Amino acid sequence: MLTPAMAEGHEAVPPGERERLLTYLEAVVAARRTPVHAAVAFNAVYFGYDLDGEGYGRSPLRLDDFPVVALGADVPALPVGAMMRVATGSDPLYAEIVYKEGAHPDVTPFGEVPAWVSGAPAGAEAAGDPGTDPSPRRRELLVPDPHAFGPGLSLSPARLHRLRTQQRWINEDGHVLVDARYPSREAALRTDLPAYADHLLTTARAQLLSPFVPVSLAELVGSTQEEALRAGLLRLLDTVRRVLLSSELLRTWGPYAITRDSLAACRRETGPLGGGDLRTLAAALERAATPSRRRYGLTSPVTAYTAIGPRLRAFPGAGELLKGVEYAAAVCRANVTLADAVGRDSDRGLFASGARVTLDDAFQGGGVWRSHRPGDAEHPGDDPLTPAGRGWTSTTATATATAPGPEPEPEPEPEPEPLDAPLVDDADLGPSRLLRADANEIVWRLPLRLTHLADGFLPLHPPIADDLRTACGRRPAVRLELGHPSGTLGADEAVQRTVADLGGGADGTGRLTGVAWPACFFPGLLLQLHWPRGGRVIRAATIRLDRPVRVGDREIGHRYDPCVLTREDAPGSGRDGDTAAGLGPRALVLRTVRRCGLLTVDGHALLDRPGLPLAVYGREPARTRSTALEAAVTELLAERLLEPAVGSRDLTGRPHFPARPGERTIPLIGYRPARIRPPRPWGGAGPAAEPLRDVQYVPGHLRRLLPGRSPSDTQRTAFREHCRRLGKADGWELPDGYTFVTQHTRGH
Repeated sequence: MLTPAMAEGHEAVPPGERERLLTYLEAVVAARRTPVHAAVAFNAVYFGYDLDGEGYGRSPLRLDDFPVVALGADVPALPVGAMMRVATGSDPLYAEIVYKEGAHPDVTPFGEVPAWVSGAPAGAEAAGDPGTDPSPRRRELLVPDPHAFGPGLSLSPARLHRLRTQQRWINEDGHVLVDARYPSREAALRTDLPAYADHLLTTARAQLLSPFVPVSLAELVGSTQEEALRAGLLRLLDTVRRVLLSSELLRTWGPYAITRDSLAACRRETGPLGGGDLRTLAAALERAATPSRRRYGLTSPVTAYTAIGPRLRAFPGAGELLKGVEYAAAVCRANVTLADAVGRDSDRGLFASGARVTLDDAFQGGGVWRSHRPGDAEHPGDDPLTPAGRGWTSTTATATATAPGPEPEPEPEPEPEPLDAPLVDDADLGPSRLLRADANEIVWRLPLRLTHLADGFLPLHPPIADDLRTACGRRPAVRLELGHPSGTLGADEAVQRTVADLGGGADGTGRLTGVAWPACFFPGLLLQLHWPRGGRVIRAATIRLDRPVRVGDREIGHRYDPCVLTREDAPGSGRDGDTAAGLGPRALVLRTVRRCGLLTVDGHALLDRPGLPLAVYGREPARTRSTALEAAVTELLAERLLEPAVGSRDLTGRPHFPARPGERTIPLIGYRPARIRPPRPWGGAGPAAEPLRDVQYVPGHLRRLLPGRSPSDTQRTAFREHCRRLGKADGWELPDGYTFVTQHTRGH
């Protein structure tokens, strides 16, 4: 497949040879589940990658010559394309490194990146400090393809699952986090293909010059001289890269290639990390730099840096889609989508909203994007998609700036205001559920959202909007009849004349406008709706609970969606507005935990306690504000409005609950949503009657066992069912030393 002409450079390759190479590389990209790096594409051509499922299984590669890596180890830096071996204690894991990225420990689980980290060189220790080690180290995440050598040399799925669960050699996602050691600062600055050429000519020299490869480098170059081998190898790598770029069937992100079909299929998906989430990501970057308002109406410039890899993990349901090589695919698709948005919707990165979004670091965290407001106040630069490293250079410029006279006193940094960020899971909250659709009527359920109450509308299920639009036009009059068992509604609330807006938006739904929702209706209240086909009447009714519950200060006697209630009935949220402005520390803590914490289907929310100030303000506030928040947390815990918990953080910075053995433990604070209230007595009670006590609902939870004790099989089974129902734990098995207490009530 490779020819001597290709070793002379891309321009020297005859069209026929170039077309044959392109056809094969397109087939390789289509066959592999991961983006194909130019170095990996070279491997496929040079060592012989079979497209029949055998991969490199029939290649002349000597597996035992591969360098050994281990999770968390200090190892010589390996480039993308390098073959590696993970010594697992039994059968080794052979793999090809198909993707890697920086994994700086200061990048938060939600993708916030300190400015100095974006574009920082390997070995940098702090803002403006590049470090002094002549052999710099950098934490890197390697994504190996364990199936690159075909089924005969690959571990079984069960064995791979055990390795991921044990997390001794690879992490739970099947990746390897290492502290990569570079031989010199110059080596750390090399781009991917020169770095891979160095690797092949040194560490992997035996496999590169093996006489058993289809055509050896020495034959292609026509020389065994070191200079000729290096120059020829670099030209071959560049030829492969440029052939990939020329394909009409592929899209590229840097040196990675993916098929256009896979990108289009992803954008059509409606689930996690599909088109909706990618559009949300693009909008979030545009909003990331929200200026804080200062006195006299002025705003101060704000810059935010977002790492795409960790940010993707924040999308609900994304975890399973980011395991193995699928992580690399998701990161590349996200970056291509962002690049398309910048090219389509902005002027060299400047959006109509006033934000400027540019790529700042292509390596760290899967790609760091810089958001700045006001965007028109700075020079646009040459290309918003060329990594500029402004984060790092801004700190080095500050560190090296000198002045001949005394330094002017800097203007005080404005105190950050509480952040009013949109809910990250907004699109997944309160879905409409179709119950019945027959020839007579359509019945569905819908929890009320805060926007429904504030803006006075009721979304319609798509089939109803379509039928009404066909029969009555785009804006027919519709009567809304509300029912609220055991509640009191005025006549003008029970029957309302509304107008249906059936214009057919992008989501395919319509809405009833002009709805006056009763004051007792709240976010999360569940409505069951009936529409008789062909009519202009919609009936909506709430559903009584068997027993009333109390959530915070709200007593609830009707069915509700606990997730919507937790998110949208937080302090500061109401029909008149949804903002953290003006809230005291206690209310800020409750609002942030409820809106930003990990949400479960029963309405619990868990938040990393040390990360609370950052979640409240979007950046680190002054010490006095952090102290006030911590004091508020202490009070809320004492009053049992919040609950303490202990989780752990893995090597990638992701928190887990319950805490995992061997991981650093972290404190969590949890919002406990509901307590069941006792039924009120129907008849009178004499003075001597015993007062009713509160009946408290106790959710299922873990309890530590005494040494030497073990949980019963019944409790193990109950814990698995609890996980399936609530999704609160990371796995299905009880941690060592714990049993499971099923949900129950107490106090009666």
